[in-house]
Amino acid sequence: MIWSSDADQPPSPEALRPAGRRGRKPAPISDSAGLSHRAWLEPVRSQLFASGLTLDDVVDRSGYSKARISELLRGNGYYPAWEITFSVIRALGLPAVPMLRLWAAAAQEARKEPSWIRHSIEQVALQPEPPPVAHRAFVEAMERPYTDYARAVLLTEKRARFVVRETFDILWLCWNEAATSENLRRYAWRLLRSRVMARAHRRPDGRPDLRATVFSTAEVHDSVPGHMVAFSELTGLFDVLGLLPHDQLDVVVLRHLCGMPPDTVPDVVGLSPAITHAVDHHARATLERLLSPHSSRE
Repeated sequence: MIWSSDADQPPSPEALRPAGRRGRKPAPISDSAGLSHRAWLEPVRSQLFASGLTLDDVVDRSGYSKARISELLRGNGYYPAWEITFSVIRALGLPAVPMLRLWAAAAQEARKEPSWIRHSIEQVALQPEPPPVAHRAFVEAMERPYTDYARAVLLTEKRARFVVRETFDILWLCWNEAATSENLRRYAWRLLRSRVMARAHRRPDGRPDLRATVFSTAEVHDSVPGHMVAFSELTGLFDVLGLLPHDQLDVVVLRHLCGMPPDTVPDVVGLSPAITHAVDHHARATLERLLSPHSSRE
């Protein structure tokens, strides 16, 4: 079956939403769904629920059976082909271009052969689909600080760029919701943070493990006397960073690991300058307490 994205263009999500009726939430996502799979599955499920459509509505609009649609929405069984995935997002009025990139990354995560991925993509004829102008401007403004943050936590440029691209594609997929939220920058930052931390190394207690980050700092590579003392001190610092609350950790990473100017951080994390300053102050006080020889850590 060959789909064409410019034929019978799907109505907007608003047009799809029946008055006074909301769809029932699908069954929980299967534990077997990987991180990249969930990256597109969660916003698709959210859009389905918000649209007011029922599973039967999606079945009617997509042309696939209820069993197959239900399996797709749960992330259960075999990884879905692009044809059925496209039919579902088409019924929901979601953009195909970012969805295709997310779907392909998840297919690789599911260990699908490149030939399978290529053949599946070829069954759908997509037309050019530029992102919203505001989304494109947001990406241009935030790509560098987002990548710096992701690299500081994930350590490699490749992993950082992958997560940032994934974040911007999810943001495009959810743009209507994001753009109408009270704070777009905060919405986007929390999305980025969730994608970064989902792939960060973790301690047995679940908190992020940033100790390996010490090897990427300039102090470790200096060949001046006292180098090992600085290394020992930095190791202790990075050992306790994961104990900080989310906002405090984020500000510390941006300000003191990425070297971001203090007046830039508020726009990146979506907080006011006053709140950002207070968060930074509390973070430094918390670190001093945690690094004190008499401090007791949880």
